[in-house]
Amino acid sequence: MRALLALTAANLRSFTRDRAALFWTLAFPVVFVILFGTIFSGGSSNYSLGWVDQDGTPPVAALRDAFTANAPVELSNLSIDDARARMRNGDLDGIIVLPKGLAAAVAAGQAGQPGAPVGITVITDPSRTSSAQAIQQIATGLVMAANLQLSGATPLMTVAPESLQTSRLNSVSFFVPSILGMALMQLGIFAAIPLVQQREKGILKRLNTTPLPRWALVGSNVLVRLVIAAAQTVIILGIGTALLGVEVTGNPLVIAGFVVLGALAFTSIGYVIASFARTEEAANGMTSVVQFPLMFLSGIFFPLEVMPEWLRGVATFLPLTYLGDALRQTMVGGTPFAPLGVDALVLAGWLVVTLAVSARYFRWQ
Repeated sequence: MRALLALTAANLRSFTRDRAALFWTLAFPVVFVILFGTIFSGGSSNYSLGWVDQDGTPPVAALRDAFTANAPVELSNLSIDDARARMRNGDLDGIIVLPKGLAAAVAAGQAGQPGAPVGITVITDPSRTSSAQAIQQIATGLVMAANLQLSGATPLMTVAPESLQTSRLNSVSFFVPSILGMALMQLGIFAAIPLVQQREKGILKRLNTTPLPRWALVGSNVLVRLVIAAAQTVIILGIGTALLGVEVTGNPLVIAGFVVLGALAFTSIGYVIASFARTEEAANGMTSVVQFPLMFLSGIFFPLEVMPEWLRGVATFLPLTYLGDALRQTMVGGTPFAPLGVDALVLAGWLVVTLAVSARYFRWQ
């Protein structure tokens, strides 16, 4: 028993001296709890909706007032064409269409004249699962309340859901590009680990003394990453189209361009990590520290709408936010977080800045 206790105490001392193990075992779960708790404490901000009033009567105006007074929404009076255009550009979360003749049909129902309930169309985007469900629930609840107030029992109005996207797209269609973006991110930043391994073993030092120029040594590493990125893209899209029914509708050259740009940007980030990590253990820890915020704060797994406003502000600086957005737009016609030109500029900016940092601080020995 005494030997067991002595050995246990020695192992505990050894464990507490390993700062990396101590962090990942004790501190990292705490960070995870705080991160997820903060993400899901959001979602209280208003939804921006287009209000298309095709009836133009006082009862419809009163219904509009009920929406703004009792729901977290901001309504903009628009025509149906303008509302659809703004929603496709990402400026609106949804559209509510009040059909012509709504007030007359409601008045007839109140007078006891038989007739089918009038449908109020609620247009949402299936690529924004969380906001689409919330908007449908808000509209349904308020319409039910209006029915109770107007007739007491008989529904005079119903909610008719409609999707902005075409019927060929399903919910998986928006998840597959996100998985591809995550795979490209991991491929790039984990390039740091073999580089640090080779530096620790003296391989980089010996390669640096050969006649080969440095750009060839770096370029070969980058080309390997691009080949793997191409293989990842083919595999993920092949599974998505063959097994999950995803229909890729975008230009293949544009998709390939963003795959290459994303792989280069994240590989460059991996070189920055390798520039500052002195050991393989440190490189493992630093890549994880970079990886997890990118995964959970960039809209890959959780819609940005569920996050607090300040976390959404953080997401606007993350490169994976723009890579995932660009892939969703180009592959399946997803509603944009930013225009494609902005996505490309942000990724190119990360590439240039991280290349400059790694060129300045990267060590061969």
